[in-house]
Amino acid sequence: MARITKWEPENKIFWEKEGKRHAKRNLWISVPTLMLAFIVWQIWSVVAVRLNDIGFQFTSEQLFTLAAVPGLIGATLRFVYTFAVGKFGGRNWVVFSTAILAIPAIGIGIAVQNPDTPYWIMLLLAALCGLGGGNFSSASANISFFFPKKEKGTALGINGGLGNMGVSVVQFVTPLVITLGTFAFIGGEAQVLPDGSQIWLQNAAFFWVLPIIIMTIVAYFGMDNLPTAQQSVSDQFVIVKRKHTWIMTWLYVATFGSFIGYAAAFPLLLRSEFPEFVSLAFLGAFLAAAFRPIGGWLSDKLGGAKVTTYVLFAMIVGALEVIYFAGQQHFIGFLIAFLVLFIAAGMGSGSTFQMIPIIFPVKEAAPVLGFTAAFAAYGSFFIPKLFGWSVATTGTPVTALYFFIGFYVISILLNIYYYQRKNAEVKC
Repeated sequence: MARITKWEPENKIFWEKEGKRHAKRNLWISVPTLMLAFIVWQIWSVVAVRLNDIGFQFTSEQLFTLAAVPGLIGATLRFVYTFAVGKFGGRNWVVFSTAILAIPAIGIGIAVQNPDTPYWIMLLLAALCGLGGGNFSSASANISFFFPKKEKGTALGINGGLGNMGVSVVQFVTPLVITLGTFAFIGGEAQVLPDGSQIWLQNAAFFWVLPIIIMTIVAYFGMDNLPTAQQSVSDQFVIVKRKHTWIMTWLYVATFGSFIGYAAAFPLLLRSEFPEFVSLAFLGAFLAAAFRPIGGWLSDKLGGAKVTTYVLFAMIVGALEVIYFAGQQHFIGFLIAFLVLFIAAGMGSGSTFQMIPIIFPVKEAAPVLGFTAAFAAYGSFFIPKLFGWSVATTGTPVTALYFFIGFYVISILLNIYYYQRKNAEVKC
């Protein structure tokens, strides 16, 4: 593939003649590589649910921790990944960051086959899954360089939304593939459940190794490094001095942080509150990811700040409904309320990402996208941990939701004051 030496997406002639073609090719390769990253990142949200069924003896808090640790590591790695595209090039970094996902996938497949595997090894493997969490920052920064401002919201929504689908994919596919002895030739004997049935929990990890290898090869031959994306780390790091970097980080924590945190915690919440319905856990992440591109598209049409305010109000309503129906032990109401939370959080993830390229110049927008995503990813650690604390100390997850509601209220006030009101500093 010929090396790209000129990139001017705001030039309409260049964009229509060749820019759009290259941008769309890179976007549609970025999507499945990002999806695989999310799959590996969130694999513990479903594996942890079944560990004690196959002979492990971990406490509820230990299981919540296994689901949360990838979020902690992934969020931290995002700070590194944020600046990697500018330093090494988009194509180069996608190839590297996709290939190393095979390490935790293979490790988990081996470890879950032995109930005597020490907890610290499980924690180490959970931490390695954080490698997948870092990819979102680099993928978002990379794709933002390819598209003109008028299409960034939609492009970032597609990349992030379909990439986020990895969370629901892993939660939907895992219960299916663990019932098959497909990878027994690797050394995977079946595990016997208390009811006498058999599963192959190692499949939850081994299943993704071949797609990781394939997409690494596709990215190597199909993606591009852009000359306009090259920036030193020091040049990119100027964003931490910008006030709006921190305000947008807060808003993205409220939206995407909620989505990824709820996605990590939801299977275990269902297991503790309504165990007979745990197979429906994938619905939340699926709807959040599906509605993210819609949030980006609506923001391109109506304005990101307006859409963000609406979705934050919806998240408050959803959280209040979850509190009510959890107290009533009413599953249908509990599920619908949580799905409202997921949908709103997904749309808000798209709307806040649409705002960033409007607020910042092109050279700063890309690292800001990665920087805000890094902080927001901590939601996948703190939300499951807060739910675990709430269940352990009060016997119910609803206590944690009051903290989230307070956070959403503050987010609405910040968004309206800085970006939506008539005399806002930056009208979005």
